[in-house]
Amino acid sequence: MELSWLNWLYTAIAWVITHIHNFYSLVLSPDNGLNWALTIITLTVLMRVLIFPLFLKQMRSSKKMQELAPKVQDLRKKYKNDKQRMNQEVMRVYQEAGANPLGGCLPVVAQFPIFISMFTVLNAMAHGQPKFGMTQQLVDSARAAHIFGAPLPATFFTSSADIEGYGADPVVAKIVLVIFVAISSLTTFLTVRQSVTRSMAQMPDNPMAQQQKILMYISPLFAIFSLNFPLGLILYWVTTNVWTLGQQHWFYSRNPMPQFDAKGNLIPFEPKPGFFARFRKTPPPAAEQPAEPEPKIVRQQPTRQPRSKRTGSKKS
Repeated sequence: MELSWLNWLYTAIAWVITHIHNFYSLVLSPDNGLNWALTIITLTVLMRVLIFPLFLKQMRSSKKMQELAPKVQDLRKKYKNDKQRMNQEVMRVYQEAGANPLGGCLPVVAQFPIFISMFTVLNAMAHGQPKFGMTQQLVDSARAAHIFGAPLPATFFTSSADIEGYGADPVVAKIVLVIFVAISSLTTFLTVRQSVTRSMAQMPDNPMAQQQKILMYISPLFAIFSLNFPLGLILYWVTTNVWTLGQQHWFYSRNPMPQFDAKGNLIPFEPKPGFFARFRKTPPPAAEQPAEPEPKIVRQQPTRQPRSKRTGSKKS
């Protein structure tokens, strides 16, 4: 199903695919499966780089919410019998600190139109339709490409006759598709587990913790629906999951969970140096020169003069 208001995005993605494929065709055959695999992976990386600022905004908002966790827990205990007042006070604390509880939805919302557009473009290629500015030559090239023996436009439910029409072995193609779907399920689980585990460790008494835990184990099941997706789209989903895993690991390693003292005050944390900082030569700290001892003041006592030399004295 095509959404008319996304036609501009369909055309943009088809244009990017065309130019990436042409670039790799300088060194690889246009019909080569590696060429098309690299094209999809490169397109995915470019899309994720574009929404990287949204990811940072999401993570910074989440970090602020974690830092406010002690205050929020106190408010929940204080207003546990008045949920409306509790929600009002919690939102007031978030607003004063500049934290947005809905910030975590930004990357998902941004990815959804991209996913729909990728699905629409790849589905048109799978059906041999030169749409959105694509040429028939490009579409035929994609339909002829095989990744590990599986046709790029094939799904698990594609008939054996159609798979043979692509010049592939139906058994091998279905095994490859199942493996890619399994990898998609695993990476989906690891991605959700990475964020849920951190959230539950920070707020173990969160009433939503159990629902998050259930979601962690249910989310991989959604990947089963990708059995009906073309192999090219499954490759896109696996790539974006791997990117998310690495992206979250990078942020969590540089921003560990906040620590608090006995009074609930945030303990400041000094971030770890970046990757390039390890190779940057920094001058060793100058050794502190020992302070010179202050000169010892010696007080000289006046000597007692003989009586004959004292002023005003007379010799008897």
